[in-house]
Amino acid sequence: MSRIGKAPIKLAAGVTATVSASNELTVKGPKGELKKNIDRDIKIEVADGTLTVVRPTDQIRHRALHGLYRALINNMVIGVTSGFTKQLELVGVGYKAANAGQLLDLSLGYSHNIVIEIPKELKVTTLTEKGANPKITLEGIDNQLLGQVAAKIRSLRKPEPYKGKGVRYSDEVVRKKAGKSAGK
Repeated sequence: MSRIGKAPIKLAAGVTATVSASNELTVKGPKGELKKNIDRDIKIEVADGTLTVVRPTDQIRHRALHGLYRALINNMVIGVTSGFTKQLELVGVGYKAANAGQLLDLSLGYSHNIVIEIPKELKVTTLTEKGANPKITLEGIDNQLLGQVAAKIRSLRKPEPYKGKGVRYSDEVVRKKAGKSAGK
């Protein structure tokens, strides 16, 4: 039995979960509402404030989906109660970030600025303090979407291993390599 899959999910006060006939799970909470189509073989049981994910057999496919859907549903419950936040940091001389509504304008050392449209489900804020690296904060209730957008922004200029310049997560540690002169 999957250790992650068999753990029940406790629903906080004010959170409701319903499963439709087509196996679509809807989780509503104080921050919003999330929907997810669940594989037809996996069953979701909602009883007295807890959600349980049940698999029909011990096939490899069912075992893989069991823990996956339990983790995704748990992230949905956390998202509608408290939400998720990702913070990115721009490390490099002249790197800038500014936002106007849902448009994020990045200056990452290329010949032109990069403008990204952030999905309306997420909230973006930028902070530029004197003497500190510019920071981008993304907030939302959908953890998958949040991670995907943060990874897209990071992929525009990944941290390089010699000076550490680039876009990185604020809690990311970039291991630096020694340059050519280090061997002498």
